[in-house]
Amino acid sequence: MVLEVLNPVQYDVTGMVAKGVTVASIAILRLTGFLLFVWNSKNTASIPGLSYFLGIGPLISYGRFLWMGIGSMYGEFMIVWVCGEETLIISKSSSVFHVMKHNHYTSRFGSKLGLQFIGMHEKYIIFNNHPVIWKAVRTYFMKALSGPGLVRMVTTCADSITKHLDRLEEVRNDLGYVDVLTLMWRIMLDTSNMLFLGIPLDESTLMVKIQGYFDAWQALLLKPDIFKLSRLCRKHEKSVKDLKDEIEILIEKKKDIIFIAEKLEDSMDFATELILAENVNQCILEMIITAPDTMPVSVFFVLFLIATHPQVEEAVMKGIQTVVSDDIQKLTVVEKFINESMQYQPVMDLLMCKALEDDVTDGYPVKRGTNIILNLGRMHRLEFFPKPNEFTPENFAKNVPYRYFQPFGFGPRACAGKYIAMVMMKVILVTLLRRFHVQTLQGRCVEKMQKKNDLSLHPDETRDRLEMIFIPRNSDKCLEC
Repeated sequence: MVLEVLNPVQYDVTGMVAKGVTVASIAILRLTGFLLFVWNSKNTASIPGLSYFLGIGPLISYGRFLWMGIGSMYGEFMIVWVCGEETLIISKSSSVFHVMKHNHYTSRFGSKLGLQFIGMHEKYIIFNNHPVIWKAVRTYFMKALSGPGLVRMVTTCADSITKHLDRLEEVRNDLGYVDVLTLMWRIMLDTSNMLFLGIPLDESTLMVKIQGYFDAWQALLLKPDIFKLSRLCRKHEKSVKDLKDEIEILIEKKKDIIFIAEKLEDSMDFATELILAENVNQCILEMIITAPDTMPVSVFFVLFLIATHPQVEEAVMKGIQTVVSDDIQKLTVVEKFINESMQYQPVMDLLMCKALEDDVTDGYPVKRGTNIILNLGRMHRLEFFPKPNEFTPENFAKNVPYRYFQPFGFGPRACAGKYIAMVMMKVILVTLLRRFHVQTLQGRCVEKMQKKNDLSLHPDETRDRLEMIFIPRNSDKCLEC
């Protein structure tokens, strides 16, 4: 028997290897077919997605979600598992609109441990998952972000960008290229401070702490809880503490100003009202960080698109020249261009909420407690727009029904700063473009830019040259503007 095994005449070794490979290939094909079957199967609620199947479905689904994020691979209505919980990803406009407009979707979801870590579990506004507390706090934000606050923002933001453009050398490198992201972060932070806090601060130092806080936020909110207990989490713990300590210092300075004020009504602003209501630290922290998170990146993408589409810049400049400086509402060309930028290259391409009661949307049952991700980035590419995958003013040549385009959300849980954000972007673009023509470095464009997409989409500053060239417009054209 041993001789027979060793005798190549009696046994075809090559054939044995080929048969082994064939068996392995068949096994792999069967496993792949099985996983595809599981992936395309429907659960008991008839919603497309991975079935549970001994826990394999959630593991595959969660791994895919963490690795790839929200993207075009998800259908109009899909089940995934996030943090071990069943989650619906919805991209169909009718279902998205249904969820947005109803009060029983006003709760947020996220890792409880992660939310506690960053101070947002059942507290304040951004990720508060306690509707009653959230509604009480939201009134402070809505008051600050509308009415007189919205009017003040125009002159405040214009003053801030003018001041920072006059000090452009602070964000220029040795070659004369402008670090636009840093410029926009400083403008947003300065504007937010003047509107809502009113305390002298070091923009650069505070901005670093805010960025560290956001890194912690994105790392902790949807990743497994085991990650939050590891050593990898310690740097995020320090980032959260650093920003909270800084906010405490600023609030103490604000209290000193309030207590020595001769007339309190002259000092009334967002921070003062919160201090008097003893509802302070996290609210002020969230108000200060909201604009510097997404707005600088939104304006950054807008400027890159302007620089690579000269015909759009020409149309925008004609629109700017037809109105006076403070008549922001008439800048419809600028607003359409901003909308097209947010449709083509969104920064916030998802919204997160939780069902507070059983519901049905587009024929699909939604159970109470179900987590929901509204995939706005995909929705904006699926319906209505004539050329959704192109950057072209044709997409907003006609009025777009708001059910098809919701960059800030809609309904009771919509972004509290949606109106002030649009006005702020208009003011920044008008003020900047009147003084400068913008260019990208050779070969740089939004489409080729490396990006990171956690809870929001950002350019990857470690992998790309993101500076721009600002060319002063001649004095005659500036006077015409």
